Amino acid sequence: MTILCVRFQLPPASEAALPGLLGTLEEFTPVIEALPPDGALADLRGAERYFKRDIEEMASLIRVRALAWHGVDCVIGAGPGPMFARMALREAAPGTTRVVPEDPCALAEFLAEQPVRALPGVGTATACTLCEYGLDSVGKVAAAPLSTLQRLTSARTGRELHEMAQGIDRGRVVPNAVSRSLAAERPFPRDELDPDLHRRALLSAAEELGSRLRALEKVCRTLTLTVRYADRSSTTRSRTLPEPTAHSSSLTDAAYRMYEALGLQRARVRGIALRAEGLDPAERASYQLTFDPVDEKVRRVEEVADRVRAKFGPRAVMPGSLVA
Repeated sequence: MTILCVRFQLPPASEAALPGLLGTLEEFTPVIEALPPDGALADLRGAERYFKRDIEEMASLIRVRALAWHGVDCVIGAGPGPMFARMALREAAPGTTRVVPEDPCALAEFLAEQPVRALPGVGTATACTLCEYGLDSVGKVAAAPLSTLQRLTSARTGRELHEMAQGIDRGRVVPNAVSRSLAAERPFPRDELDPDLHRRALLSAAEELGSRLRALEKVCRTLTLTVRYADRSSTTRSRTLPEPTAHSSSLTDAAYRMYEALGLQRARVRGIALRAEGLDPAERASYQLTFDPVDEKVRRVEEVADRVRAKFGPRAVMPGSLVA
């Protein structure tokens, strides 16, 4: 038992607290994969022997330290691989640890009872397709022929589904640096239904990210949107940008497209967060040349606005829709 999947129970729009919480996990292992906005995978291979504690004791110690040092509780899933740890996390109640036994028979029994949606990487569209043909549980997917799964999905997806349903976990914990990203959070004072206010929050967050990126002389390659709902659930979507950028207009357009793709209707939104990821020095970035005078004008206006904000404060220049 070596892998933990941890989800910190952060207050709404508190994504900026994640780096500090990851420091708690670094007390036990350097092999940590951040899963913004509120989670992480940790490979404890060797840590159990070093600390002379089993996996449940290690998980309890992590929960106690997160509470004592940061005032944040967490829910933890543990398993022999990242896939099992993620699936165990889905079953764990808030403030508890769910451990999947390492025994092969217990693993097979655990998988057979899971809905197909619990498999990592299985989205709504794939789950609906499988359920239409009666493959609504992992056990049924495991019993289905590989050729059937590939016809229903695709050659690659069908092969991956077949392997995961058989308990073959090829995932691994890939250490990354959450510090190589910037986050802007916009909580609402109450659960918000108005799409116009959602878009205004996106505009405000994108403007902040663009300004901070330009101040640091950085560009980002990926933009991630997290929408938190009234029932404490959340939806996260990422988009790789056509080219690395720090321009607020490009970030805003990408944020709007991700938001519209969610198709939220009458959703009670508690908070919205944008994260710029894959940061690189602006001097190393390349961008497509354009002969559009409007684009060049926007860039010059952006430079002037940055100088004004640096001198008179962040609210000295802002989009008109945000003035209110």
